[in-house]
This record gives sequence, C-alpha cells and structure tokens, in this order.
Amino acid sequence: MLRSRAVALLLLLSGALTAGAQSALPAIQAPPASANPYGLGALWGQGDVVARATIVILVVMSLASWYVLVAKLLAQSRLGGQGRAANASFWKADSVQQGAQKLQAGSPYRFVAESAIEATRKHDGLIGKVDLNTWVAQSIERAVGTVHSRTQEGLAVLATVGSTAPFVGLFGTVWGIYNALVRIGASGQASIDKVAGPVGEALIMTAIGLAVAVPAVLGYNWLVRRNKVAMDTVRAFGSDLHTVLLATGGKAG
Repeated sequence: MLRSRAVALLLLLSGALTAGAQSALPAIQAPPASANPYGLGALWGQGDVVARATIVILVVMSLASWYVLVAKLLAQSRLGGQGRAANASFWKADSVQQGAQKLQAGSPYRFVAESAIEATRKHDGLIGKVDLNTWVAQSIERAVGTVHSRTQEGLAVLATVGSTAPFVGLFGTVWGIYNALVRIGASGQASIDKVAGPVGEALIMTAIGLAVAVPAVLGYNWLVRRNKVAMDTVRAFGSDLHTVLLATGGKAG
C-alpha cells in the first residue's frame, strides 16, 4: 500500500516538473519566409547595358505589336461598316455618280467607284483604242489592288516581331548566363545556390521574348484572315460595278 502511494507521488512530481519545463521554454516560431532575391527587378537592377537594352527592345516590340493589332482591328471594323453601308445605299441610286456621292468620303468603296467613273471619262486618245470593257476592268482592278495594299499596312510589324522576338529574348538569356558564369568563376564559388539563381534569372529573357512573339503571331494570322474576308467584299463590289457600267454603256451620270 505504501509502495503504490509512493509511485503515485513520484508520477505526480515528474508531471509537474515536465509541465514547468515546457512552460519555461520559449515558443518556437516558424522562420520568416525570405524574399526571392531573383526576378525581373533583380534582372534590371543587376543587369548591364546590354541586358537592359535587350529588355527595352522587347518592351518596344511588344508595344508596337499591340498598337498595330488594335489599330488594324479598328480599321477593319470601319471597313466592314463601310461595306454594309455601300451595299445598302449604292445600288439603290439612279446612277453610278449618285451612288458614289452617297458613299462615305475616304471609303475604299468610294475610291473604287470614283476610279471606275474616271476611267469611263478618260476613254479617249490612245486609251480610246482599248476596249471599254478592258479599260474599266483594269481601272477597277488597280483601285482594288490599292485598297488591298492599304489593308496590309502594319502587318509587316507583327510578322517581324513574331519572328525575331524569341531570338532577341534568347540573346538576352545567353548574355545573362555568360555574365553569371563569369561572376561565379571570379568568386570561386560554384555551389548550386550560386549557379541556379543567376541562370534562372537569365532565362526570364527567353520567357519575355516568347510572351512578345506569341500574341504578334496570333494577331498577324487573325488580321490576315479578316483582311481576306474584307477584300472579298471589295472585289465583289468592284465586279458588280463593272457589270453596271457595261450595262449602261459606260455612262456613269
């Protein structure tokens, strides 16, 4: 009996001592998360003139491609609206001249119509020896070709950015890795933290180049497709106009 009481007393004393020791120990806190020392900010801050120039070039290329993309989308939207307006008003006019005057000033459709009208008026002299059908058809074809050339303006910028931006980013990566390896070799420390950080930081250039190139390529293909649809409408208008002029004997008024 006395032995069991002694054992119980010892257990109580050991529990009290353990609780006191635990309360005396300071609370263990998780170490604060360290900030990432690598990234775009570090790349700009630690980069030399070549690295910074490469980043600036990529930014300029991106801004130029997005500007062209938005501007061409707005121009194509206007062209589509002008085509619908031409089909709604031009063919209801009493003459080709009146129909051309109803078209919006600066519209490609008005340009084609006025070029055809001018061709019928200048069918004399050496040109008069050319058949009227051939002469009017050539004039309309030239006008449509001019409109097509105008719709292609700016697309070369997207094609150039889409094809060269990845190589510009790759050049920045190669240059960054070269500088990182030079610094590592000079310091004499080739541990994984000394190598992986600067090399991974240099790879950001390649990612930026791809981020600039992909929207430019997709935008170029999309705009080319929309241009084709718009130009089909312009060519159809020119073909119908040619038929009307021939039916009226070349009289536009």
